[in-house]
Amino acid sequence: MPSACDSLIDDIEDMVSFNEPTPHERQSARKCVVPRSRKKKELVTNEELQADSLIPGTQKIWVKTWGCSHNNSDGEYMAGQLAASGYKMTDDPTEADLWLLNSCTVKNPAEDHFRNSIKKAQEQEKKVVVAGCVPQAQPRMEYLKGLSIIGVQQIDRVVEVVDEAVKGHSVRLLGQKKDGGRRLGGARLDLPKIRKNPLIEIISINTGCLNACTYCKTKHARGDLASYPIDELVERARQSFQEGVCEIWLTSEDTGAYGRDIGTDLPTLLWRLVEEIPEGAMLRLGMTNPPYILEHLEEMAKILNTPRVYAFLHVPVQSASDSVLMDMKREYCVDDFRRVVDFLKERVPGITIATDIICGFPGETEADFQETMNLVKCYRFPSLFINQFYPRPGTPAAKMEQVPAHVKKQRTKELSQLFHSYNPYDHKIGERQCVLVTEESFDAQYYVAHNKFYEQVLVPRQAEFKGKMIEVDIYESGKHFLKGRPVEDSKPFTPSIAAPLERGEVSGLMKVNKPLIHSDFDSIRFRGLRLISFLQ
Repeated sequence: MPSACDSLIDDIEDMVSFNEPTPHERQSARKCVVPRSRKKKELVTNEELQADSLIPGTQKIWVKTWGCSHNNSDGEYMAGQLAASGYKMTDDPTEADLWLLNSCTVKNPAEDHFRNSIKKAQEQEKKVVVAGCVPQAQPRMEYLKGLSIIGVQQIDRVVEVVDEAVKGHSVRLLGQKKDGGRRLGGARLDLPKIRKNPLIEIISINTGCLNACTYCKTKHARGDLASYPIDELVERARQSFQEGVCEIWLTSEDTGAYGRDIGTDLPTLLWRLVEEIPEGAMLRLGMTNPPYILEHLEEMAKILNTPRVYAFLHVPVQSASDSVLMDMKREYCVDDFRRVVDFLKERVPGITIATDIICGFPGETEADFQETMNLVKCYRFPSLFINQFYPRPGTPAAKMEQVPAHVKKQRTKELSQLFHSYNPYDHKIGERQCVLVTEESFDAQYYVAHNKFYEQVLVPRQAEFKGKMIEVDIYESGKHFLKGRPVEDSKPFTPSIAAPLERGEVSGLMKVNKPLIHSDFDSIRFRGLRLISFLQ
């Protein structure tokens, strides 16, 4: 956590109350931001003298985000507010006047990319504003000197910070959102946003977590658990569907811990959300750590079996050695993880369990590593995120005795080879599945869809499939995907209640939804669920 010294940094605190102005009121009457004064000895260049004459809101801005879906949601909110305020968002960094860099502090390489982007922007004489977990956790880093910073709980004030940065001023907003002394979940959920994918809404259900993992830097930035009220989350989901979204991702540092700070829990939230999901639309759960899901296994199995929730759960194990887990302060043993996986695999047939593993954590012996290898051999996880341990500055793990670099590299390679030695989808060839099409493949050759188990299914790139549910016959499988051929005479089903926003269009500003225009759709089956055809 930041030291007492860090808390004295000259930030502008954002005091929140129930009388806080709405995002629309902010746009017409922005709060005054006091720019950081220059030192007397500092020379003022002609460029800086001219900066105050610039008119904020007329510039082009490029937003770059690293890291998790929570970070991506923050990036979408910041882009939406800037666009609503008049700034032009661009995908081309070379034509942008200002770069908004939204950082991730999980791994050294992510921070390296962030730092290099700052340097590149400065070399190209771009204005720079930084956001995300890196500057929140370590605002006094030398390479952040003189830069404007938006704290992870201050993204609702991004327009103010960018306005000042455009004029050549440096502003830092790093305060915590509080109401009556209680820490809030963060910025309001009803802010304007620009979805990276108009078909997918990412909703942060809480920020921070209850753990104190010895390797984690994110806790330094996001802090302790703070959950959003259920009614606010339900309303955000409802609005998303009214804007043509057909898939919702729930995200946070630990979704399983949701509600423990406000007297509720994850299953209670999920049952409320399921009531709002239009027929054929889908909900995907985010990462949950084992300790906080154990007491909800019965309810979670029921929820994951419902037709409108993907039978998918991301449960990081990190290591199959209890001694390593103890050194990590993960607050569970490997038997707890096995209990979660075994229970869900029994009660939710076909469920996809994704997990994370860290190779070469300080003190990890060869025997410890072999226990992890055996766990992967046992479960043959179809989705496995393998991470070589990187000591993050300021974490307890960074001060522990490190495993030699060549050993970490070798273990990472060995585990990767094991993971790539099996194909989890071969047995699915010949199946008929119903899939929801939401994305385009990296090579632009296919559309990407997902079946009930959130397995990636590549389908023909036909415009009428985008945002629809279609029936396919699986004819090929790879390590990370299936390929599906559309069933003849089976028409696409549109799950959403409205046409989606255009790419780059700002969410939350539309007063009247665009009508959904489509033909009569045939009924199709989704793993035994009959979807009723309808006319809009």
